[in-house]
Amino acid sequence: MNRHTKLALMVAPFLLIGGYIASDFYIENEAGKQRIFNMVPFGHCDVINQKCILKSGDFEVNIYDEKNTTTLNATFPLDSATLFMVDKAGQATAYPLGMSDSPYYWRSETPLRSQISQKGEKYKLRMIANIKGGQYIAEFYTQTVK
Repeated sequence: MNRHTKLALMVAPFLLIGGYIASDFYIENEAGKQRIFNMVPFGHCDVINQKCILKSGDFEVNIYDEKNTTTLNATFPLDSATLFMVDKAGQATAYPLGMSDSPYYWRSETPLRSQISQKGEKYKLRMIANIKGGQYIAEFYTQTVK
């Protein structure tokens, strides 16, 4: 072997380890950047009867209301979540959801049940869920079926 081949074989492991460390820093930096994803309802959305699923790729959120407490259940752990009720004039009222048992479950008391308790009533909602710099947003209507 000539001296250039020997030198290349001695330097290669250090370059391999350095490249691995540099790629890890790059991926971590990219993960921390803020991104926005749009979520859409999966089928008909009925929050009162616990049939409202929002999707964006593999991420899903189930929103339902029990006894005037609106609950958000996500497939991945969330950092925070906020639900907005939008009235007929377009004014949004924010309801920050607090973490329940785990980062997968978030809930808050809302007047949603009193707004759409009758069959056929419809109401506009917005939702923002934050996960490590990514924001999942949705604007959708919930309509009571039963």
